[in-house]
Amino acid sequence: MSTREWQKSSYSSTGNACLYVSAPDNATIRLRESDEPETILTTTPTTLSALIRSAKAGQLDHLGAL
Repeated sequence: MSTREWQKSSYSSTGNACLYVSAPDNATIRLRESDEPETILTTTPTTLSALIRSAKAGQLDHLGAL
């Protein structure tokens, strides 16, 4: 895997469980968590935006009850 530019989320604290984001092009966003950096989730800006909007609107709150 090639080296990518990863940016730490401004919402991540200085401890563990930090979220890193990489956008190698306009059509791809990659996400990884500092505790498991080899696990990378790949999505599109449109899909990630829809996920964030759903979470902010509380539409995913029921998933925390599982």
